[in-house]
This record gives sequence, C-alpha cells and structure tokens, in this order.
Amino acid sequence: MLDLRAIRRQFPLLDQQVNGHALIYLDSAATAQKPRAVLDAMHTFYETQNGNANRGMHILAERATQVLEQGRTRVQKFLHAKSSSEIVFTKNATEAINLVAYSWGRKNLKKHDVVLLSILEHHSNCVPWLQLKEDIGIEVRWMDSNEEGQLKMGDLDEALQTSRVKLVAITGQSNVLGVRPDLQTIIHKSHDANALVLVDAAQLAAHHEIDVQKMDCDFLVFSSHKIYGPTGIGVLYAKQKILEQMPAFLTGGGMIGTVTKEGFTPADIPDRFEAGTQPLADIAGLHAALDWLNQYSWADIQAHESTLMQSAYEQLSAVPQVHIIGPKDPSHVSGCISFVVDAIHPHDLTDIVGKQGICLRAGHHCTQPLHTKLDVNATTRMSFGIYTTEEEITRCVDALAQVDLS
Repeated sequence: MLDLRAIRRQFPLLDQQVNGHALIYLDSAATAQKPRAVLDAMHTFYETQNGNANRGMHILAERATQVLEQGRTRVQKFLHAKSSSEIVFTKNATEAINLVAYSWGRKNLKKHDVVLLSILEHHSNCVPWLQLKEDIGIEVRWMDSNEEGQLKMGDLDEALQTSRVKLVAITGQSNVLGVRPDLQTIIHKSHDANALVLVDAAQLAAHHEIDVQKMDCDFLVFSSHKIYGPTGIGVLYAKQKILEQMPAFLTGGGMIGTVTKEGFTPADIPDRFEAGTQPLADIAGLHAALDWLNQYSWADIQAHESTLMQSAYEQLSAVPQVHIIGPKDPSHVSGCISFVVDAIHPHDLTDIVGKQGICLRAGHHCTQPLHTKLDVNATTRMSFGIYTTEEEITRCVDALAQVDLS
C-alpha cells in the first residue's frame, strides 16, 4: 500500500498555493511532476560530472560517459530489453516515432505499402506516417473503435488479409479515453502476417509494467517527462536486428565510424542514432526517476490508481451537467478520464477552475481524428499520477459542480 503523504513530500512543486487555494495537479498525462531525487540527480550532474560523453580521456568526460551508458542500462532494465544496444535516446516519444518513420520507413516502405493505425492515436503516431503517405505514397489505414474506445479487431483482421501491411503502429494506452488495446493479440496477429509493430507507450509507461521481450513488439517509445523524469529526453526501443539495418536519422558528430571527403560510415548501434551531444543531465534525471519509481510495486501503483478512477467516475457521474466520454466501466480505464460539461467549452471550464489552483487539460489532446469520431470538438481531461489523492478529485468535482452555466 502506498504512503501518499510520504510520496507527496518528495514533490516540492505540489506544496504551493494559487490564489489562496492549494494546488491540485490533475494533468499528469501531459507531464508528470518530478520528485526531489530527480532534481538532485540533475543538479549533481552539473555540479560534479559535467563533461562531454565519448569525447575525451579526462575524468569529467569519463564521468559523463558513465552517466550516458548507465542511464541506457537502466532503461534497458526498466523495459526488460535483451540488450542496452537496443535503447536509443531521443528528445521525446514524438522524435522516436519520427526516427522510425524516417529511418526504417523510408528504407523499407514503398508506394502502396500500408501502415495501420488506430483511431485512438496521438498525432505523434499519426503525422509521421501521413507525411510518408504524402512523400512516397504509402497507404495509411485505421482501426476503428466503438463508442467506448474498444478497438474493432475485425478491422485489424481485414487489413492483415493483404500482404501490404508492413507496420501496425498502436498506442499502449489512450491519452484521452484511458483504454488499453489488447497489445498481445495485435502483435501476435501482426507478426503472423509479417507486419512489424510499433507501440507508443508514452501513457502506458507511467502506469503499467512493460516487458518488451514478453510483448515481442518491434519498436516501443516513451517520454521521460511523463514518468516523473525531466523533459528533453525520450527513448526508442527496437529489436537489435532491426536497428542494425536502419540508416542514420540525424547526422554529424558522434554518430560516425569514419569520415572522408567522399563520404562516411555510420557508427554501430545505438550511437548511430545519437548525433551530437546528448542531454546528459536529463539522462541522469531519467535514471533517477526510474530508480525512484522502482521502490514502489506496480501492483500498489495500479491499486491506488484504480481507486482514484473509481472515485472519479462515481463523483463525476453524480454531477448532472457532466458527461464522461468513453468506457462506462472505470475498471476499463487507466491514467485519465475525459468528459464534457453542458453549456460551457472545456477551455472556459478549465480556466475557471484553474483560478482555484486546479490543473486540468482542455482541448482535443492531439487526437483530432478520435474527437471527430466521438463528435465532440474538445474535452476536459483529468489525469492522475502516483501522488494524486481522492481528496483532490473531490475538490475538483465540487468546483466543477459549482461552475455557473447561465
């Protein structure tokens, strides 16, 4: 069982007031807050370890290189990857998907090949493939869902009947509805049809354990800042045999084997995909975030968040003007809950309650195709972290119920 008071004491940002109200942070799906351990690790790097990794023989260069490679090994353990060489540092999950699209995609996809997406996808897992559609003529197809966000697996079966599906790119957890597709079935069926699978785990990583070997996905991405680490650092996991066949994405210093006036040879993986100086303090922060999170069991985290979700559903459902979007059963939802309120736009609503120190998210949440399907222009989203309490949810719902809709 989680000790919420002890956990919250480790997040200095949460201990503040807005307009005389205690801050209530319910926007962790956008970015999670950072525990003191992460802040300290980044400070320590700049104070005692700041050098350029892989650039010199002096003590600070050695320390910086150690930070880089120990961070890579820590991510490997977090994802249960087979090798640390399967871990590539990127700026965020968005850049990681772009890396796959522009490196693997441009090498392996040709006109009329199919990339299959789901209607749940964040724009980060739509636009890179739509760009390839525009540039080289691939086809982008979509798996639809029912009104509760459950994917129609028949769309997958129908698409895979052709040999033209080369990649299935799928979220691990919706950033709007909180639903989690059946990844194991999707991966199994896709591999049977000789299609690779990319998992966008930007939302999944902070709420559920990930084992890429058991999952058997070919690519997986996540962002540090959604899992209690710093902004500016993300991760691409890819199977080693796939990475070894992929050309460089960004070029310049640090990613080369040799350079002549006529050309260059790339470095081995993963260095091939890490051009230039890496954000080493951010890698130190990500390492610290994963170490910090590791002290808590996934069973306890999920039990806590399940309690929060049940409470949020019950309280929001009791407010007549509030309409929850997506699943009717809170046990089918993880991490976030989205809703609309009669007679007021989500932007106005979140501005009003925001003046009381309540942090919610409003808009289409970078999922315009999903919002079009749901026939709503925008929603309000409440999302949870390990530090969220039931009392915060109650205060938020009370504030929503008191909004003047006249």
